[in-house]
Amino acid sequence: MKILVCVSKTPDTTSKIAFTNGNTKFDDAGVQWIINPYDEWYSLVRAIELKEKDATTTIHLITVGDASAEPVIRKALALGGDEAIRVNAESNDSYYIAAQIAEIAKQGAYDIVFTGKETLDYNGSSIGGMVAELIDAPYISLATKFDLNGTTATINREIEGGEEVNEVALPVVVSCQKGVAEQRIPNMRGIMAARTKPLKVVEATAADTLTSIVTYELPPAKAGVKLVDADNVEELVRLLHEEAKAI
Repeated sequence: MKILVCVSKTPDTTSKIAFTNGNTKFDDAGVQWIINPYDEWYSLVRAIELKEKDATTTIHLITVGDASAEPVIRKALALGGDEAIRVNAESNDSYYIAAQIAEIAKQGAYDIVFTGKETLDYNGSSIGGMVAELIDAPYISLATKFDLNGTTATINREIEGGEEVNEVALPVVVSCQKGVAEQRIPNMRGIMAARTKPLKVVEATAADTLTSIVTYELPPAKAGVKLVDADNVEELVRLLHEEAKAI
């Protein structure tokens, strides 16, 4: 069985976010990059668990980005990927990125394509569905459980107010979230082995860019705190009603 795991880099949640060029470009100066947690903790780890049950399984990692993404994908290799592919392209357009992943998925004839449910920086949740459409495969989103029996997958997914259980024949594209697997930490053996695992760089295939970012905007600064005397209940109620809109 062949599994393709989509991996993206995202800023560490402790990084200070800033923009340049009139708020049209993300300022990556001094930013610490990490593997997108949904890709690492759930998609990749579930793929590793499947390989632990079937040693013939091969796990390939794919990322779309420039050379700055390589340390991130090396960490993913340290966790348990067999080899990695970096598509040498830089884009914020979901369709363009999905087209690059789909091209690799078609060439590799993968049985399962795992993605995280979203990335921490853009929260788009759109890549998985687009990839599935482009390779003509079924798509299950927001998976909380993934079981495999031969060439049939049973997948639980979150829906409003509950959970849905799906059964689907491979190949399939699945976006994963909490519940599919538990976070793992690379061990020293994996870190050392990752240095020599194959990381192939391929040029991007021709694809349309359907969206572009016009401008970024930071959240408004937090307002100051208003203290109300404990005996002034009427003023507290007024503030909660008129300003906080809480009641």
